[in-house]
Amino acid sequence: MTPPRSRHQWLYQILGLFGPGFANPQFAPRLLLKHVIIQKIFRINAQTPWPVHWTSHVMAAEKIDPGTRAPGLSRGCHLDGRNGIIFGKNVWVGPRVSIISMNHDPQNYRRYLPTDPIVIGDNCWLGTNAVILPGVRLGNHVIVAAGAVVTKSFPEDDILLAGAPARIIKRLPPYEEDAKG
Repeated sequence: MTPPRSRHQWLYQILGLFGPGFANPQFAPRLLLKHVIIQKIFRINAQTPWPVHWTSHVMAAEKIDPGTRAPGLSRGCHLDGRNGIIFGKNVWVGPRVSIISMNHDPQNYRRYLPTDPIVIGDNCWLGTNAVILPGVRLGNHVIVAAGAVVTKSFPEDDILLAGAPARIIKRLPPYEEDAKG
């Protein structure tokens, strides 16, 4: 059997004209084509060069490095990249996750505070309704439990975070790569 990438090579090349994320062989061509129509024809999240669910909201997509997957492809995500967001390889973002890189100045709510970009390491999983706040850095293979609010950095690898504010609740064995990454 021919692998999907070679069988649909021509389709991935055409979809890649709409942005590099639309030529990602991790996703079925049908899914990518659907998002090209939604984003580039109906102009929902049109500025985002990778597939994003129509209910998700992406701000400053040009300051977001999406890594090897498509953050915001799950329903109802909010990605605020104004101070930058850097996703590592194989980062899974669940529904209604909010990643907010910019905050208001507490002395004047009309001003925003510059800070370092949010950095999410390789092989991370952000569970449903998780919130990642400005300046946070997560190590590799960090799982953020559903509903957790990450207010500070956790540079350690192989951990599970939960709670509001998030804290380490479990150490994990190293991530096991498979053939698909």
